[in-house]
Amino acid sequence: MKIDNNQLHAVLFDVDGTLADTERDGHRLAFNAAFEESGLDWNWGIELYGELLTITGGKERIRHYIERYAPEKLSKSGLDGWIAALHQTKTRHFIALLECGRIPLRPGVARLIHELRATDIKMAIATTTSPENVTALLKSTLGEDSPSWFEVIGAGDIVPGKKPAPDIYLWVLEQLGLSAQHCLALEDSENGLKAALAAGLNTLITVNGYTYGQDFSGARLVLSDLGELSQPYEVLAGNIQNEGLINASALSRLNS
Repeated sequence: MKIDNNQLHAVLFDVDGTLADTERDGHRLAFNAAFEESGLDWNWGIELYGELLTITGGKERIRHYIERYAPEKLSKSGLDGWIAALHQTKTRHFIALLECGRIPLRPGVARLIHELRATDIKMAIATTTSPENVTALLKSTLGEDSPSWFEVIGAGDIVPGKKPAPDIYLWVLEQLGLSAQHCLALEDSENGLKAALAAGLNTLITVNGYTYGQDFSGARLVLSDLGELSQPYEVLAGNIQNEGLINASALSRLNS
């Protein structure tokens, strides 16, 4: 059967900053709790964490911080294992925040996911965060069975190259058995956009406080969020004929 080149078959969601505002009052707090538990005097403030977000991947972020702010740790025996253990401690604190309901989904996310479930459009996850974080976020906001709603969950170290490398998107596309032209990516950051574009994906951006001023050249559309009936989105770049809500038909038009 011939596939319509303009037809949307799957939506690929980033997680941190896209599904939920997890960074400032989620991951950042979890990192700081892990540092304290590990006897470190490090504290990642809001502005510093914004700078560190240019490095994707939690373990990679820790290493970058060491190289720049705590170089004496570079000579630590078994540094890679120590960083991995520190990151595991951070993940435990982050999941605890999720389980307490401290991190809600962004406007329009739950609405869109439920709508897509009622269509033939598949959903997938493409993120650099850990699989544990993804599962905990989905279960705490959408219910225990929600991870099964996603055809593929690509997360963590399943590929060697983190965003802005396209590796995670290419892996997810391969698992879906779909070409990039039949899929659309939802992202929140410049690094995420670069990864999606390098994989050949049209991309919708919803900005957050950390990514608002980044360069989103090449995105099909840049919005404040996905929109709710009581809170329509704001268009920051691009054009769309819609009533302030991103829905399945709007995504299909973006991908045409």
